[in-house]
Amino acid sequence: MDPAPYIDIYCERTAAGFWAEPINALTNIAFIIAAALAWPQAWRRAQRGPLELTVIALVALIGIGSFLFHTLATPLSAALDVIPIWLFFFLYILLLFVRAAGDRTFDVIGYMIATIMGFALIAYLVGLVSREGAAPLNGSLQYAPALIAMALGTVITLWREHPVWRYFAAATAIFIMSLTFRSLDQSACALTAGLGTHFLWHILNAVVLGILLQGAVRELPPKG
Repeated sequence: MDPAPYIDIYCERTAAGFWAEPINALTNIAFIIAAALAWPQAWRRAQRGPLELTVIALVALIGIGSFLFHTLATPLSAALDVIPIWLFFFLYILLLFVRAAGDRTFDVIGYMIATIMGFALIAYLVGLVSREGAAPLNGSLQYAPALIAMALGTVITLWREHPVWRYFAAATAIFIMSLTFRSLDQSACALTAGLGTHFLWHILNAVVLGILLQGAVRELPPKG
């Protein structure tokens, strides 16, 4: 009987097995730490925002989903890896719009429609680039919308002189480094003795999300 198929797209995995990617799997604890640092700060406030608590919880789920993918390596675990990431970004953007727009419903709806259309356009363009052959940059182009969103967030909040711009700027710079390591994983496989660089994507991404959570908790509090 043939062994069950598994997804093999990272340098560290060379065979089937739960612990075939130990470093890629275990570095996901960094996401749990990022969420654990932000949760008490948001929970202790008199005004608790459910949206804020949700994005914090999603960072923990990102770590869990990624751990499952790098251990099980199945299509279902791949979905559990990706879905929390995109839920986080859309809900974080919604959180930003709600707080920045002062709960003006029509403004928030308009911002979100524009954001979704922008994400869809970028995803379509990335799909065109990736249609022929293997995905360029080891599939990292799928995260181009997130990078552009953070960069735009930096520019807009800096222009409006909102103190959260510092968090967006730091997160954007680190995310660029994170994407670089994700993209180099396969090409750096021999140089890293079969370890690859994907684990650095996990660690730096956890730092990125941790910074974004701290920005939300400290500079985007719920309206009293």
